[in-house]
Amino acid sequence: MKVKLIIISTILAVVIVSCRIKNDYSSFTGLAQGTTYKIVFENTSGRDPAELRLEVEKILRDFDMSLSLYQESSILSRINRNEITEPDVFFKEVFNKSKELSRLTEGSFDVTVGPLVKAWGFGPDSQKNFSESKRDSLLQLVGMDKVELIDGMLVKSDPRIILDFNAIAQGYSVDVIYDYLKSLGIGNFLIEIGGEIRVSGDKDGAMWKVGIDRPYDNNMTPGADMQAIISLKEQSLATSGNYRKFYVEDGIKYSHTIDPKTGYPAKNQLLSATIIASECATADAVATACMVMGKEKTIEFLKKHSAFSAYLIYSDKTGKFKTWKSKNLRKYISE
Repeated sequence: MKVKLIIISTILAVVIVSCRIKNDYSSFTGLAQGTTYKIVFENTSGRDPAELRLEVEKILRDFDMSLSLYQESSILSRINRNEITEPDVFFKEVFNKSKELSRLTEGSFDVTVGPLVKAWGFGPDSQKNFSESKRDSLLQLVGMDKVELIDGMLVKSDPRIILDFNAIAQGYSVDVIYDYLKSLGIGNFLIEIGGEIRVSGDKDGAMWKVGIDRPYDNNMTPGADMQAIISLKEQSLATSGNYRKFYVEDGIKYSHTIDPKTGYPAKNQLLSATIIASECATADAVATACMVMGKEKTIEFLKKHSAFSAYLIYSDKTGKFKTWKSKNLRKYISE
């Protein structure tokens, strides 16, 4: 059996463009959640970026100790092991938001997909052991109706249920840092963590500009080959795709996005889905749901939910790249 692994820890599908820092703007970068982050902010008060970076990274470390699957002592990891653990504020907010977005997407987004993700060989220390005979039993562990917060504690209908917040946690971490910067009185800024973005205000009187990478296999360098540039103001953006996190086994490509209804990796024409929403957690989760739904169902969903803007990249029958964009996005995008 020949297995070619092409797996990295994050899908970094966007880059910040036209972001030359003027004297009244500051920026800093760092590592968090197994990926990179960048913050650009208007610094009219002369704030020390190094001190702000320390505070931001402390919040992100606390966040990891709540929701990361890659931290054995995180609240999420302990709950997945069925240890008696009280969820913190981060956990509760993400869990409740996940419930809401699962209902909104009619189950295409579901954080109880953890057992399937693990069986397909994704996630920390996972090896593929999925089989047709296991599929039905694994699907019995999937469904947001099987987990509840009762009196502040997470209750599972089956102890084998595993939660996986990877499709929403990074977006939510952007929202957490957004709230923190707002609490400091900073008005104009951009936060990017692992490709998930949220902006406040503007930059030099103009909208913030974000580049979307062209979604072909092994396009690993953000910004090297951009498909489009999107202008943002007081919005969040998240992109999900199947071209940077997958493996190939016996000539078949398996995406990390698992359909919670079928138990199989999502397989459709959609190559990447970029969602623009008010909150980054929402954009993150909905982008993942779109990759599960596929192009046609995604377009139907977006027509019903006009609060979202979207930019979809898909392949036609001949394998050529095609794009679709929401009407409310067309004047803010340059391809």
